[in-house]
Amino acid sequence: MDFKRILVAINGTRIDEKTIALACSLAKKNKGKVFIAYVIEIDRSLPLDAEVKPAVDRAENALSIADKCAEDCDYEIATDILQARAAGPALVDEATERKVDLIILGMEYEVRFGEFTMGEVVPHLFKYAPCQVIVWRDNAPINTDQTG
Repeated sequence: MDFKRILVAINGTRIDEKTIALACSLAKKNKGKVFIAYVIEIDRSLPLDAEVKPAVDRAENALSIADKCAEDCDYEIATDILQARAAGPALVDEATERKVDLIILGMEYEVRFGEFTMGEVVPHLFKYAPCQVIVWRDNAPINTDQTG
């Protein structure tokens, strides 16, 4: 498959490096572009352009790690911090605006109320993304009771 334009959504977790490496590997084959986006979700009680210094600091740190990861892969990336009410719609808008062929994002294995959950972003992208989506899910915890 030819992926000329790839958007990688990061969130400052250890999975980011794996998704960036995957994106760089796929893009290298076609001399494509890799765009990295970190979305800061702004509470509805604040203006959308509110200065949220701790969140911006986390985003800048995550993007710095993304730059290092891309450098290790010997690939050039473009990074951006987005501020939005919700990450899912922001990523769909970014993918549409940049005309990407693929969105890649990672997710940790998360349990809520005793059940595995994909959160809100992954289902939103599966439903609305204007392109293909790859989700890199972290390993499930080892569990001997797999009756589910």
